[in-house]
Amino acid sequence: MPEDLRLGPADAAAMAQDLIAAGRPFHAHEVLEMAWKAGPAAERDLWQGLAQLAVGLTHAMRGNSAGAVALLRRGAAALAGYAAAGPYDIDVGGVRQAAGDLAERIERAGLASVRQADLRLRLLLTGTARSTSPPSGQGRGGDPG
Repeated sequence: MPEDLRLGPADAAAMAQDLIAAGRPFHAHEVLEMAWKAGPAAERDLWQGLAQLAVGLTHAMRGNSAGAVALLRRGAAALAGYAAAGPYDIDVGGVRQAAGDLAERIERAGLASVRQADLRLRLLLTGTARSTSPPSGQGRGGDPG
């Protein structure tokens, strides 16, 4: 992600959704972290929780089941204070439920029970992201921190 990327909260949520749908949750984490650091204090848990979910997905993609379970649960817990239909068209209730279910399945049956499609959590109520798209030329990888 470009260091100077600046997005409003709705566009950050949409870009993160696009990145997760494209199988790039680490990059989604970077966008969500940017929104967390730039946003108001009242939304800190929202953006931090979403960023943690994205890191949990990254751990799952990389074969780290313990890290995936821990971050998926931590991220879901951070979202607990928000209404199910959260701000910026974020499906807080749906993403909390999906993350919790995914963490439980990984813990119970391992990562072998998880399909790649299961790692594409839907963040937005609309089910489709806005026209914001990830910057071109961004490769996979990065460090989940």
